[in-house]
Amino acid sequence: MTNLDLEPSGLAVLTIAAGPLNLYTPDLHDELDAALDRLTPDTRALLIRAEGKVVSGGVDVHHFAAQKTPEQAKVLFDRMLELPNRIAALEFPTVFAAHGLCLTWAFEVAVACDLILAAEGASFGLVEKVVGLTPTMGGTQRLAARAGVGRAKEFVMTGDRYPAATLERWNVVNRVLPDEGFAGAAHAFATGLATGPTRAHAATKKVLAHFERGGVPAANEHITSIAAELYRTEDLRSAVRSFLAEGPGKAAFTGR
Repeated sequence: MTNLDLEPSGLAVLTIAAGPLNLYTPDLHDELDAALDRLTPDTRALLIRAEGKVVSGGVDVHHFAAQKTPEQAKVLFDRMLELPNRIAALEFPTVFAAHGLCLTWAFEVAVACDLILAAEGASFGLVEKVVGLTPTMGGTQRLAARAGVGRAKEFVMTGDRYPAATLERWNVVNRVLPDEGFAGAAHAFATGLATGPTRAHAATKKVLAHFERGGVPAANEHITSIAAELYRTEDLRSAVRSFLAEGPGKAAFTGR
């Protein structure tokens, strides 16, 4: 149901392949966890994609029906939340590529990634209202962080499907790309991140994590120390030498 390819560039490609609808189940979650376990110290970026006509049709509702008490439900929801939290905590760039319909859990994984690429024909939704539930995997609050509280309320309370262009306008989707050639374009974009200064990208993620917790003052409190630590990396030292000797854009980065 999942496949992880580790490429020489340092890009890891995690493919969800639980057709026809790529529904969330505990078994799929276990497979995704196992795939993340296989990420190596040499991983420099992660691309998450899906096979099939849709990215995901949502969650297998049988698993909601199986919960008989709030206590049982909380155990399930705590487990579900672990997946996007684990992805959000990765220290290298993460990219989610949505080529089609992307509902509930898959959208919540998408907004846990650093960057979201969408095909023109992709659409998104948090539709838990149809079973009287609110999203449980962090999608509401991560959407609010990107688009604002008002948009998050609209998105969740209406349960509508929103096209890629709308979510790009809301600053949720980073880039909308043509349907034709989307998979290749998303792969090339992620490879570009993997072959870049990934230790610097990790530092950027740390700075923005402080910003999310405490705004500009919190980020300012940590930025100089985070940036200074990059002087321990080979990439910074070699890139500075390359810039001085050959000009900008000629450095090759190793992720060390």
